[in-house]
This record gives sequence, C-alpha cells and structure tokens, in this order.
Amino acid sequence: MSHTVLVLGATGKTGRRVAARLRLHGTDVRAASRSSRIRFDWSDPAGWDSVLEGVSAVYVVPPPVPGPVHEFVTRAAAAGVQRLVLLSGRGADSWGDSTFGLDMRSAEDAVRGSALEWTVVRSSNFDQNFDEDLFHAPLVAGELVLPAGAVPEPFVDIEDIAEVAVTVLAEPGRHAGQIYELTGPRALTFAEAVDLIAKASGRSISYRQVSPAEYAAALVGEGWPEDAAHHVAEMFVLMERGLLAKATDDVATVLGRAPRSFEDYVVRAASAGAWQR
Repeated sequence: MSHTVLVLGATGKTGRRVAARLRLHGTDVRAASRSSRIRFDWSDPAGWDSVLEGVSAVYVVPPPVPGPVHEFVTRAAAAGVQRLVLLSGRGADSWGDSTFGLDMRSAEDAVRGSALEWTVVRSSNFDQNFDEDLFHAPLVAGELVLPAGAVPEPFVDIEDIAEVAVTVLAEPGRHAGQIYELTGPRALTFAEAVDLIAKASGRSISYRQVSPAEYAAALVGEGWPEDAAHHVAEMFVLMERGLLAKATDDVATVLGRAPRSFEDYVVRAASAGAWQR
C-alpha cells in the first residue's frame, strides 16, 4: 500500500489500532484527531482541507452529531480522495424510529450517497468496552449495572474490527459498496459476560439489571449531560428488541478466519490486570 491513508479518531479505540496496523503494512498514515499532532476537529471545517491534501483513502469515525460527514465527503472528493471506510453501528438499517445512532445513520447516508468508492464497517458492542470504556470502572468496583436483560449481544473484539478495516483499505475495489456487519462468534448476555470476567480475574463481580430510565438518571447523577445519558440508555432499548442478537460471518468473510472469542479477550485483559483494584 503506497498511498496515504488518513485515519480519523486516531487516538480512539479503533483509530489507534487501525493506524498501527497500517504502519506495520508499510502504509503512509496520516493520524488525525483533536489531540493528535495533526489536528482534526469535526466542529472546525476550516482545518479539513489541509488534512485531506494528498490523501487517497480515509478511515472515518463519525462525530457524535448528525451532519458534518456530508460536508467532509464533499471536501474529500474535491481533494482527490478515492476511497472511504466508515465505522458505523450494527444493523443501522434496522433501527427504525429509534433515536439512537442518528449520527451514524447520517454518516452512512453521506458516505453511501457519494461517488467515491466506499465500504461501511458496522460493529456490535466492543469487547473492549469492558476494560477501556464505560463498563470498566463499575467492574473494578465490583458491580456492573445496566438496562440489559436476557437478550444476548454478539460482542466483537476491536482487534478484529481494526484488522477488517485495514484489509479493506489494502484491497482497492474488492470491497466497494459493501456493508460488513461485524460480530463475535457467539452472543452473550451481559450477565454471562460479567461472569466470565469475574472468573478470569478471580474477583467477585456481579451484574444487576435496571430500567433504561434508572440507568440514564444514574449517568446524569455522575455528571453526564442529559442528552448523552439518554442516548446511551436508548442503545439498550434498541438491543432489547433482539434484532441485533445474532452473530454474523462477516469477519470470516473478510479475514478468512473466525472472529476472536469473548473468552479470548477476557483472558488477555485479565492477564494484563484490567479488572484489579
């Protein structure tokens, strides 16, 4: 891969992994985010053109608001970008009237409606949410409280997402116009996931279900803005519909191997001390 790939969200969970893999492939990477040496801010379009100069492909992690990706795609096309790989959410076409994910759906409309070669990588909940994000601190404290019940989730390893994105970027034309729904090999309830974490870490960690309203109120009590708290709670309402509970074969379709299991992730994270006090 001799072209320059712009990686947005380059300090985030997927972006930093995509950038590292691209560099390992010998690709010229332009890593950009609000906190990177090369700065990119979705709220500051004046800085986009310089970041896009000389770029042939972009890994796009959309902003948390609808709209900006439309203008970005226009700017990218004008700058000579040829391909876009967009990170989105699992089953975005099936979300219907849910208020969750309006940002991702807007980004998909922009990318899929463009004249550029595009691929959408849709993801289930990340395994790494349990050790790098929202679920981590409660697990360390000993109890994860969420509005998720008996409907399982086919959690996916971020390492698989990054590997799929890099594979797509490395194979021009082959994945044009494709939407890949990425999951792990099987679905687990959150209670089952927490049980596996407790066993691997050797700690007493429990799971407790609450209502979406209770969960949103708890987040607000922790200092979250109300809109953000209700957005996260709405994700669980959407999951409880059961439309996203089935695992797919798309990781294997792209990579030619089975996706990493949740158990494999848990062993790696626990051995690194992720859930120790």
